[in-house]
Amino acid sequence: MTPETCGEIMRRLAEVDPEPTTELEYSSPFELLIAVVLSAQSTDVGVNKATARLFPQARTPEQMLALGEEEVAECIRTLGLYNTKAKNVIATCRILVEQHGGEVPRTRRALEALPGVGRKTANVILNTAFGEPTIAVDTHIFRVANRTGMAPGKNVRAVEDGLLAVIPQPYLRHAHHWLILHGRYTCLARRPQCDSCRIADLCEYPHKTNT
Repeated sequence: MTPETCGEIMRRLAEVDPEPTTELEYSSPFELLIAVVLSAQSTDVGVNKATARLFPQARTPEQMLALGEEEVAECIRTLGLYNTKAKNVIATCRILVEQHGGEVPRTRRALEALPGVGRKTANVILNTAFGEPTIAVDTHIFRVANRTGMAPGKNVRAVEDGLLAVIPQPYLRHAHHWLILHGRYTCLARRPQCDSCRIADLCEYPHKTNT
């Protein structure tokens, strides 16, 4: 797909939602970091229910450490892998306090050094908390990029690099969220809603659906 076509896709998605953001609920970069760490193999709805129990008790790394691993686990026990996630949350908070003055670092290297934080999570934090033009390729973005022909790739890094190369610079800041939302609500995995899709005429998917 050419940058010109990709730019038109972004323009249309921007018309619907000019200022998209994550559906995770948070009030600080630290809360966003914890929410994203908890989101592995969990839905945003499920994470929001868990953090609604957790965050009122601990809104800083220092408070989370004081709360302790056992209580963190109790607050998030409705999530899959909650014991491992609680361990990672506490370990991450300890590093934030000891190495970063209690603040969320703003570099990829420092973020990826935190327990439970990989490239995708780091990209989410850099983009959503700090406004960096990064793209965190989740299952939705991977599907949309391959299905539309926007940035075909056999793995998430190939798709990420392809999207960064083809999406025009003015759209990079919000492209991450536009693509996630498009995949979550329109370009569905089992039955994409092609008949109501705003970009269907630009999409290269050969098996478009009709209702």
